[in-house]
Amino acid sequence: MISLGGSDFIQINVTNSKTDHVAFDIKFAKSLTVAELKQKLQVITGGNAGTMKVELYKGGELVTSLGDDSMMLGALPIEPNMRFHVVDDFILFDMHDGEEVKKFELPEDEYDKKDNTVRSFLKKNQMGKYNEEEQKREEAKRLEKEALEKQKAEQCTVGSRCQVTLKGCPTRRGTVMYNGPLEGKNGVFIGVKYDEPLGKNDGSVQGKRYFTCPPNYGGFVSPLWVEVGDFPEEDFNLEDEI
Repeated sequence: MISLGGSDFIQINVTNSKTDHVAFDIKFAKSLTVAELKQKLQVITGGNAGTMKVELYKGGELVTSLGDDSMMLGALPIEPNMRFHVVDDFILFDMHDGEEVKKFELPEDEYDKKDNTVRSFLKKNQMGKYNEEEQKREEAKRLEKEALEKQKAEQCTVGSRCQVTLKGCPTRRGTVMYNGPLEGKNGVFIGVKYDEPLGKNDGSVQGKRYFTCPPNYGGFVSPLWVEVGDFPEEDFNLEDEI
C-alpha cells in the first residue's frame, strides 16, 4: 500500500526477481533519485545497485521502468497498490575476456546464516511471511476481494446494460458482451461494448476474439468496476442546441 497525500515520503512494497519475498510498506523520501533508490534497494533485496533494473508495477501490470537514474521519486506516477520490482540477474563481467559469469549462489542453509540478505531483513523486521498477523490481514483482504469480485461478476450477465467507473477514466456506459477469463491472465473479466469509442479494442485481446464490436468500442475490466442497471444510452446529439 502506498500513502502519498502531502507527505514528503512514499510507502511502497518491494519485490524482486530472485525470490518470492515481499518487503511491505518501505518508506522512501520523494526527493530520492532513482540512483539513490537503487542503493537502498541493494540492502533490501540483496541485489547489486550497479546491475539492477527497477520497475513500477500496479498489480501484475508494468507501469514504467525507472531507466533515468537522475529522476526523483516524486516525479513518478505512483498510485495506491503499486510496488517496486527489482530485476537483477547478478551478472559479473570478466574484464579480461568479456565473458558473462553467473554469480555463485549459496546453498539454503548457508544463505540462512548470512545477516545481510533479503531473508534476514524480512526476519529482523518481521515482514512478509515472517509476520503472522500481517499474513492473516493480507489473506483476509484477499478473500474479501475475491468474494466481492465473484458477487459482482454474477450480476454481469451478457446483454445487461452497465456503467463502468475506473479511476483515471471517464464514467462509461455500455453493454456487457463477455463474462469470463482472458487467455494468459488471472481472474474474471467483463467485456463491455461501450456506447462511445472510449474503449481500447474491438472485443479481441492479443489476437483472440471474445466478442465483436467496432474498433475502440470494446474493453475488458474487473467486475469490481462494473455496475449493472438501467443505464440507457446517453444522447450526445447537439444539433438542436442553440
